[in-house]
Parts: sequence; C-alpha cells; structure tokens
Amino acid sequence: MTPIVPEHRHALRPARDAGSGSGSGSGSGTGRGADRGTDSRADRSTGPSRRTVLAGAAGLAGLGLLTLAGCTPARSTPTIPEAAATGTPARGGRLRIARPAASAAETLDSASSLSAYEYLGALYNRLVKLDDAGVTVPDLADDWSANADGTSWTFRLREGVRFHDGRRFTAADAIYSIEHILDPDTASPQGEVLAAMIGPGGMTAVDPLTLRFDLLTPNAEFPSLLTAYQCYIVPEGSADPSQGGGIGRTGIGTGPFRLSSFEPAGTGSVEAFEDHFAGRPVLDGIDFFSIQDTTARVNALLAGQIDLISQTNLDFATAQVVSASAGATVARAPDAQWYTIPMLATSAEFSDPLVRQAMKLAYDPQAIVATALQGTGSPGWDNPVPPSQAVWLDDQRAYDPDQARALLKQAGREGLKTEIYTSSYESVFTPMAVAYRDAVRDAGIDLTVRNASSDSYYTQIWMQKPLMVSYWFTGRPIDQLLNQIFRTGSSYNESAWSNPTFDGLLDDARAEMDDTRRMTLYQDAQRIVVEDSADMTPMFGDRLVGLSRNVLNYREFGFEFDYLQIGLRA
Repeated sequence: MTPIVPEHRHALRPARDAGSGSGSGSGSGTGRGADRGTDSRADRSTGPSRRTVLAGAAGLAGLGLLTLAGCTPARSTPTIPEAAATGTPARGGRLRIARPAASAAETLDSASSLSAYEYLGALYNRLVKLDDAGVTVPDLADDWSANADGTSWTFRLREGVRFHDGRRFTAADAIYSIEHILDPDTASPQGEVLAAMIGPGGMTAVDPLTLRFDLLTPNAEFPSLLTAYQCYIVPEGSADPSQGGGIGRTGIGTGPFRLSSFEPAGTGSVEAFEDHFAGRPVLDGIDFFSIQDTTARVNALLAGQIDLISQTNLDFATAQVVSASAGATVARAPDAQWYTIPMLATSAEFSDPLVRQAMKLAYDPQAIVATALQGTGSPGWDNPVPPSQAVWLDDQRAYDPDQARALLKQAGREGLKTEIYTSSYESVFTPMAVAYRDAVRDAGIDLTVRNASSDSYYTQIWMQKPLMVSYWFTGRPIDQLLNQIFRTGSSYNESAWSNPTFDGLLDDARAEMDDTRRMTLYQDAQRIVVEDSADMTPMFGDRLVGLSRNVLNYREFGFEFDYLQIGLRA
C-alpha cells in the first residue's frame, strides 16, 4: 500500500512548506532586505519582477557565490543568532519571500494537502490557535466552554469580523469550513482526525455568533484539534469551483492580507487588509517568488534580492555563512523540528520489543545532537513531546549500550545487522543516520546507511523499510500528536506500532475533564512511547531560517509567524 504522505512533509518538501499561519498572530513567510546599489526604497516597495529574482539567483549560483554542498564558515568561530531582531519597524513596505517551486496543482484551499502554505496565515484565521507553550488561545472565537463530560462544546465568535469581500463572518461560515474538511472529496489531512469526533449533524449555529459541536465521544482537548493549519475559516459556499474558481483560487478569508495575485507553483502577492479585526498589519504587502533550488534561494538572499526564505531549514554550515554575511542573518525557531528514526514494528527485524528497547538503549541522543545538528537543538530521549510543551514528561531514559547488547542476546539477535535508510530530502537526515550508525556500534549493532532518492523517499521508503529516518514539525497539540502518530491503525503511524494500554490512556485522557489528571494521563502515555514504541526520537532541531537583516519581529512557532507585527527597518 502506498502510504499517505504527512502534511508536515508537504510543508517542507522541495515542492512546498512555507509554514502556515494564523492571521491574528502567526503565519509563515519571509522578510525583506536592505536597499542595495542604486535601488531606492521607493522603487523596491513594488518588489522585483519574477524574471529579476530568478535570473539573479541563477546567475549567482553560476558564479559560485555559494555552493551549499561545500560551503565553509566565513569566520573562524561564527555564531548563529538565537533569535531574529526585534524593534519598531517602519510603517509599510513590502516583504519578499522566496519559496520552493510547488506542484501545478497547488491551491489556496487550506483544507487541501496541496495548500500553498506561505499564503495561508496571511489570508485566513482559525477559530482558535496554539501559543508557544501549546495552549489553545482565541482567534475568531472569543471563548468556548464544554458540558460536564466534554461531549458538547460551545464557541462564542467575535463580532464585527469581515471577509475580504465584505461579507460578515458568522457561525455558518465556520460550519461550512469544517464540513469542507470532513468531505472525503477534499481529502484533507485533518479530515480523519475531525471525523472521529464530529458526525453528521454534529455542528449547530445556535445564533449567528454561537457555534455548538456535539461530539461522537467525549474529548476534553477538542478545541486544540481546531488549531491545525487545515482549519482556517472560509466563506460559506466558497469551495464551489463555480464561484470564481473556488477558494483555491480566490483566497478570500478574514486574515490580515487579501489576495492580489496567485500563480500555482509560481509568483503571487497579498496586500494589507485595512479592516482586519486585530488591526492593520505593519507591511503594505508581501510578494512571493518560487525558486526551486536551495542554493539559488540562499544566493538570492545573500544578494539582497529577497528577504526571507520559506520552507528551507538551512543546514548548520550554510547558516554560518548566512549569519556571517553583511546583509543577511538567521532566525532560530527552537526545537521546531522533531526528528525520528522509526523501526517498522511489523518487520522481522523489529517485531520483538526487546530489540526495539536495545536500539534505544544503544545510543546517547546528546551525541546525535552534537554531531548531526552541531548543537542547534535538544536531545529527545525518545519522547516525541518537546520540552517546551507544558505536558512534557521530564523523565530521561537510560543510555546503556551494555544492557542493549544483553537484550539483543536475550532476543537471539546478538550482532544485529541491518540497513538504515536516508535521503537528501532534508539536510539533517543523512548526518542523523550516520551519527546513529556510529553511536550504536558499542552495542554490537552493525548498520549500513542506504541513501534513497528524495523524490520517492516518502512513497517507497517511509513506512515500508524496517529502519529509516523521518521528521515532523512540533506545532501539534498533544491529543493530535499522540493519537495521529502513535495510535493503533492511524494512517500517520509511521512505525505501525500498536499498544492497547497506550490507546486506552489516550481514550481516558480525552474523557478526563480535570486538567491536572488529564496531564498525568498524557505523561503516562509518553512513558509508554519511550519504553515500548517502535519510534526513536533522537532530537528536536532548531529551524534555521534565512532572512534579511532589515527584517524585524520574525517570530515562528510550528511553521507559523506573526503576519501582523513583522516589518522592515526604518
């Protein structure tokens, strides 16, 4: 069976991920560079032409300004900034974002698995969103409450919110948007998650600004499931292709920017929406340019032709070069990428829990972070919940290669030999695979690194080979993270692991309305993942985002940044 490719990978693959974002506070995108040469700020406010950016990038690559495969730091001990510059930006101006060229099927329909992520947070809002600590906070909904057992949730919506075409936002629009996600024909990555909660007739507009969900089963974490980037709100009826080509082309939302142009896999632009409920954004507009090659995107940034690179996590060496340049720098999103090494639990190699335990005990995650990330991240200790989350279990597992060797002998697999698959799909994949291979040698484990094509990695390797490397982004609510990626039978369960006790804990947590007791249940579930699951989490990596030194207030969480506050130096 061909696996479903997770949306987070679409978000990062060379054919797409600008982060998605919440129009009222987060989104993904770029910044803008300083004036250079005779190019005046007034002239640049209109943005360069697509031909100028692409030709310039290609020319720089041809001249060898930067060759990513062999780049070296420009100074003896270069440092990578801990955060982007902050301050009071100039009012107005245009941000220029370089993004990888995507599929011609790319769409502005946020529910789709082919969404143009860079645009979403500019154009749309959700009912709710996550803050940096993983807490659900208001967006288009002012507040919400549940009945005693968590089977019915009522959301009270903001007054006076308008879509870009002037229509008022009401509960009917929210119902329509979620029904669109649930529609099997939409094939939304979030459809499966919400369908388990919302049955036919499960949503009611109590009045124009009150929305009620009657769930199929209790869920104390239900609001958090509406924070997914597929859950942006669109006008009622807008997905109908007869309406201007449908939402995939019109991009009509309530976000801080309105669409002015969009070419799938190509260029586009958005303009400030004066009537946004949270106030007008600092910028006048954003221009998007598609540049397929990573080297060309970085060269365009270094040459001042674009201001921010989306969907591109710079490797450590490239980030050093960018940080050392005069006009560009790097912003970190701490622990934004969750790296995994799934062991296929249905394979002959890893069906035995003793073997899986040995694979974990055999390596020290701190060594993987130091080698594969050059220290720009945190050790995971096989817990998929990042330390920044309030529900994180602070319980470090043992590192014991001697015990790992003993467990392999007990399982009859002493001197285990197998292959670990990687690819150039993501810059950290191969360094992580090599570092893990080297780390487990002390336990008598002999791994051969196999490099597979990036184009087919998530169709022919992922979820099919016994041992592979993978990754996700960390901006997921705890209910969705554990249920979507570790529950028995989930389409995103990349190791095919199954544990009935774990599944039962997730059910109990959903039904537990007491916050403290629910946190304890989720932490118990994390403990089982660490001890028994077929997924290893060596590390969480900082996302290293290239941007101009003229960009202020770039702050990212879960591939989203603040479209309202980002701006350019005066």
